[in-house]
Amino acid sequence: MVPTVEWRDGSLRMIDQTRLPLELVYRDYTDYRDVIRAIRTLVVRGAPAIGVAGAGAVALAARAVRAEDGVSLVEALRPACREIAAARPTAVNLSWAVRRMQAVAESVAGEGAEAVREALSAEVEAMIREDVETNRAMGRFGAELIPDGVSVLTHCNAGSLATAGYGTALGVIYAAREAGKRVRVFADETRPVLQGARLTAWELLQEGIDVTLITDSMAGHLMRRGEIQAVIVGADRIAANGDVANKIGTYTAAVLARAHDLPFYVAAPLSTVDPAAPDGDAIPIEERDPSEVTDVLGKVRIAPPGVRAANPAFDVTPASLVTAVVTEKGAFRPADVRRLFEAGADPDSFRIRPPAP
Repeated sequence: MVPTVEWRDGSLRMIDQTRLPLELVYRDYTDYRDVIRAIRTLVVRGAPAIGVAGAGAVALAARAVRAEDGVSLVEALRPACREIAAARPTAVNLSWAVRRMQAVAESVAGEGAEAVREALSAEVEAMIREDVETNRAMGRFGAELIPDGVSVLTHCNAGSLATAGYGTALGVIYAAREAGKRVRVFADETRPVLQGARLTAWELLQEGIDVTLITDSMAGHLMRRGEIQAVIVGADRIAANGDVANKIGTYTAAVLARAHDLPFYVAAPLSTVDPAAPDGDAIPIEERDPSEVTDVLGKVRIAPPGVRAANPAFDVTPASLVTAVVTEKGAFRPADVRRLFEAGADPDSFRIRPPAP
């Protein structure tokens, strides 16, 4: 699979996802401010991927800070960390990654400034490895819930491009195929930035997966005809009660799935769960530039001049519409995910078991 985010000799290399599917372009970053711009402009997107990118930005910022000792470096790094964490507000993985990097810096501050920089670089590499391992574990658990011969709808892009590798929702599909199951995917286009059309369709074709591109408004029709049997999506933040924030249009897909008695699965690492958010109302929803709605990819105007356009980038799907949340610890009922953060929690005791063959 094409690597999305890499740490190479003190620089961050990322695919420019704004150029896909027509061009596969890599960009190298040595300035943390450029990484922030890349996150905001969707050069890199997907909650796990921007988490790793944010970690890389912290490591780059540490290299730019002039400090005589580690304690001074950690203190001087705080403003940059706040700026990085605020680059996009909805996906909690970004702030989670920044906090993790700060904790690493603080743990070695007494060893000197260079020790802090080296530790941060090593932590970026560790996070990349961990993300791929987490996604593969998640994929194996999710694949247990996917029957052979199923047709699945997915929304936005939750594959290798949205992570450091392998993917969350698409990782489940990849794992199902590796287990010998036949899976067909319907990828909706995901207006207004077309992540489904540009990224998911491209990625699945690269992996030899049977994929059909549809417009967002076709899903209900295909469900009614029995051509879609399940829905699986990623997540940008999951509240303590199991409410799920994901790309705008996810809530619509969940409502349609419930109306047609179809399972609706969410695949996300535990770093996407925000125990501090009691429910979906506490999750900030990013409002992006209206031009993403009035223009296609910033190139072709499709709306009359002067019209107002709303552009919330995410919506919240209530836990009551989610069949299961698939994590690296297993698949769970939405309300049970919070239990994974309790001291002494035994995931085996409340994990959802796969259906009998």
